Amino acid sequence: MIEHIVDARHLMCPLPVIRTQQKIDTLNDGADLLLLATDPGTLYDVPAWCRVHGHVVTGHEQAGNEYRIRIRVRKP
Repeated sequence: MIEHIVDARHLMCPLPVIRTQQKIDTLNDGADLLLLATDPGTLYDVPAWCRVHGHVVTGHEQAGNEYRIRIRVRKP
């Protein structure tokens, strides 16, 4: 179940990553986050950012020009 949503539609890199980081900083370990974005680079940038910071991309999908990336938050 998605608990939190970041709406970064119509924002270009690096803003989807920045907005995701800002939201994750407020969440508890194990929380689920859904990122909505329209920048195609988000499909590459966010998973790379997650790998560096220990979060897990649990899924992604594309619906037209919108990308939905599901992230499981893992904090040290």
